[in-house]
Amino acid sequence: MKKKNSISGLFGLIFLSYFIFQNLPLLSQESNPDSLKNVWSQEFQKIVSHDKESAQRWWYGWLAGYSAATAVQGIVYFSTDEKATRQDMALGSATTFLGAIGVLITPIVPRKPSFQISDIHADDSSQECIDIASSEKLLNEIARKEKEGRSWKVHAVTGAVNVGSGLITWLGFKRSLKDGLVNFAINTVITEAQIWTQPVRAIKDYQNYCSNITASSVPYKLKPEKKLYLGSYPSGFSLRLDF
Repeated sequence: MKKKNSISGLFGLIFLSYFIFQNLPLLSQESNPDSLKNVWSQEFQKIVSHDKESAQRWWYGWLAGYSAATAVQGIVYFSTDEKATRQDMALGSATTFLGAIGVLITPIVPRKPSFQISDIHADDSSQECIDIASSEKLLNEIARKEKEGRSWKVHAVTGAVNVGSGLITWLGFKRSLKDGLVNFAINTVITEAQIWTQPVRAIKDYQNYCSNITASSVPYKLKPEKKLYLGSYPSGFSLRLDF
C-alpha cells in the first residue's frame, strides 16, 4: 500500500513539475508586460532606423554620383575642341542630369511622413504609442518605395532613355552603329546598377512585421484597410474583422 502511494505521489510530483515548467513563460510574460513591450518597441525602432539609414545612403550616393558626373562632363565639354568628345559629353551630361532629377523627385524615405494620430488603432494616445505607430507608417512607406524602385516600370523608363541616347549618338550625331551601341551599353550598366543596388530590406522587415504582429503583444498597430484576425486562447478562439 505504501509502495502504491509512493508511486502515485511520484507521478503527481512529475505532473506538477511539468505543468509549472510549461507555464513559466506565460507567468513571466503576464508579470512583466510593460518590460516586454518596451523591449519590442526598442528593437522595432532600431529595425526601422536601420532601414531608413540604408535607404538614405543609397539615395544620397546616387544623387551625388549623377550630380558629379554631370559637372565633370560639363567641364570636359567646355575644355575641348574635339567634336566627337563634345557630343559625347553634352549627351552624357544630359542623361546624368536626368538621372539626378529622377533620383531627386523619387526619394525612398518620405520627406514629410503622412502619419496622423487618427491612424492609430488603439485607445492609448501616449507618446510611446504615437512613436511606434509613426515608425510602422514609415516602414510601410519605405517598403512601398523600395518595391516600386524594382518594378518593371523603372526598367522600362530607364531603358527607353538609354535607347534614345544610343539613337541620338548613332543617327543624330551621324556616328557609327558601334558608337551608338556602346553609348546604350554604358548607360544601361549604370541605370541597372542603380536599380539593383537599391536596398530592399524594408520590404522583408515589413512583411515579417505584418506576419508576426498580434494585438495582444503590441497595441500600437495602425488601422488596417480590411483585415480578418483569428486568435486562440486556452478556453476557445476569437474572430475579428477590422476595416
